[in-house]
Amino acid sequence: MYVKDVMVQNQVGLHARPATFFIQKANEFKASIWVEKEERRVNAKSLLGVLSLGIVGGTDIRVIADGADEEDAVEALVALVQSGFAD
Repeated sequence: MYVKDVMVQNQVGLHARPATFFIQKANEFKASIWVEKEERRVNAKSLLGVLSLGIVGGTDIRVIADGADEEDAVEALVALVQSGFAD
């Protein structure tokens, strides 16, 4: 299992468009991936799950992955969040 914390940089947070980019990136990996905000954990490959967290700019989230490519998955998702979804 590989875990990393990151602060959401963009103003609107993980809503519609940024969340879609996040999920598309998560789905590129075989590992099981979750996003955690405070005590809630959801599947990072689920749009409804990610949106249900109500993540806004300035929020700290935790990205967790478990599987063959767990480290690559977490690093790629953290980099995407840190970029403000400007890829």
